[in-house]
Amino acid sequence: MDQNTELLSEIRDLLRIIAEPTLDKRDQKQRAMLREVVGKGKFAAKAVLLMDGSRSQRVICKEAGIDSGNLSRLVKSLRSQGLVESELDKPKLVNPIPSDFFERSPIPNG
Repeated sequence: MDQNTELLSEIRDLLRIIAEPTLDKRDQKQRAMLREVVGKGKFAAKAVLLMDGSRSQRVICKEAGIDSGNLSRLVKSLRSQGLVESELDKPKLVNPIPSDFFERSPIPNG
């Protein structure tokens, strides 16, 4: 990675941290739905965090340690809820989430 690309990546990461509270509020319904679909599964949560459009389902299985059948069902559920783009083999979340999304407690409604 060249120096400019590295600098831009660092700036992007800092902007994401600053914007996270606003994004969380904006995407509250989708994020609640995402938590519901994923449930308490650690492998499923890890797989969802890898869904950035750059990895095939096969690679996600390997990196997340999730069974291919479980991943396939997860992606199908996410697609049916409109939470991932309808890319054939490289799932990508419609709304990005922070890396600690599943570790944080959801904000209660009201």
